[in-house]
Amino acid sequence: MENPDLVTVLQTVGLAIALAASAGLRAWLPLLLAGLLSRADLLQLGPTFGFLSSNRALAVLALATVLEIVADKIPAVDHALDGLSTVLRPAAGTLLAASVLGTVSDPLTAWVLGAAVGAPASLVPHAAKSGLRLASTVFTAGLANPVVSVLEDLGTLVLFALAVFVPLVVVALLLLTTWLLLRRLLARRAVQPA
Repeated sequence: MENPDLVTVLQTVGLAIALAASAGLRAWLPLLLAGLLSRADLLQLGPTFGFLSSNRALAVLALATVLEIVADKIPAVDHALDGLSTVLRPAAGTLLAASVLGTVSDPLTAWVLGAAVGAPASLVPHAAKSGLRLASTVFTAGLANPVVSVLEDLGTLVLFALAVFVPLVVVALLLLTTWLLLRRLLARRAVQPA
């Protein structure tokens, strides 16, 4: 078995991070898309993650995707869903990252690497989305939240497509978003009295 070159490793890690980032907006849609692309042999998942493209998994993921997308359009339900998603999205990001890192020989290593890159990568878009949703709720009394939700749906699709085709662009966007979020957080702390 030959060792992968640095470019292949960077592309694979970039793909793992980028796919996980798409789970920061919607937990189930990126998993469904990954399963469908795997089924069509357009996305290679590790051998232990083949279950994502099974009929049962695709049916469950499709149902969960529809429920998440519809529930997110209902005022008050969207906030409860967002709270629950603070746990679900990093878990989905971990699974997505591990599934493409699963081409390494040891599945446990894939899961550990998936958790190391997937959970944080999904939390950054989730934090940005939560901030946007909070602002929408404050300034429009929640009336604009369904519109914001549709934008999040579209953003998930675009982010997933970019993750598959140009993962390093998504990684760069993720780093920029992280920097902007940290800068904003530090600016708030500097303004608050001690």
